[in-house]
Amino acid sequence: MNRSTRGVPQRDVHVPDGTRLQKVLAAAGVGSRRACEDVIAAGRVTVDGVVVREQGVRIDPTQSVVHVDGLRLQLDTTIVTIALNKPLGIVSTMHDPDGRPSLAEFVADRPERLFHVGRLDADSEGLLLLTNDGELANRLAHPSHGVLKTYLATLEGRVPASLGKRLREGIELDDGGIQVDAYRLVDATPQESMVEIVVHEGRNRIVRRIFEEVGFPVTRLLRTQIGPIRLGDLKVGRTRVLSRTEVGSLMAAVGL
Repeated sequence: MNRSTRGVPQRDVHVPDGTRLQKVLAAAGVGSRRACEDVIAAGRVTVDGVVVREQGVRIDPTQSVVHVDGLRLQLDTTIVTIALNKPLGIVSTMHDPDGRPSLAEFVADRPERLFHVGRLDADSEGLLLLTNDGELANRLAHPSHGVLKTYLATLEGRVPASLGKRLREGIELDDGGIQVDAYRLVDATPQESMVEIVVHEGRNRIVRRIFEEVGFPVTRLLRTQIGPIRLGDLKVGRTRVLSRTEVGSLMAAVGL
């Protein structure tokens, strides 16, 4: 017990007819049951905010909130979150009434009813998340949580060295001002520039509008990261299910 909890009565999180905590952890992918017992004994597990070190504790996986090393576990085995490397020309919807190629074709083999988190324009590519976790999706999309999104943008012309400072200080768009969270010049020729930009805004076509406003139209836009989730080497048009750690880091990013 750490100093902050010494002498403070701990709330009882034991549910007599529940499931043993080490079994819940093992089912969530933390490790073998024996390894999960060691994790519990080390004080690395909290249940509903209470540190649990006893091996006999039982919980209700459908109601209890469990964290390991500060990361929340998704205990509902029916929940899945998927990363997609969206190709060009695909609209960010699960069904397009005009018959254009949509996201559904990339997850047609999944039994879950998935929906996308945020959007990428048809002429943009890169990382998009799909999930059947409504609470996570709502929080990721809500501007109050300020989830950072990283893009690699190719621009017309050679950008000046002062552009980063200008964007970080803020510019005015027709629907309000915006300050970028980070900016970095990756490469440049007299004809074009490649920059990395990080924003927490979710307004429509925000990155393209930022660079149009400062006189450097975007010719290619690739999203490489959403919060802690990176595109990495995921091939265009392919998907992958996020790991327990990745989902936990996403949940932490939005206060779950």
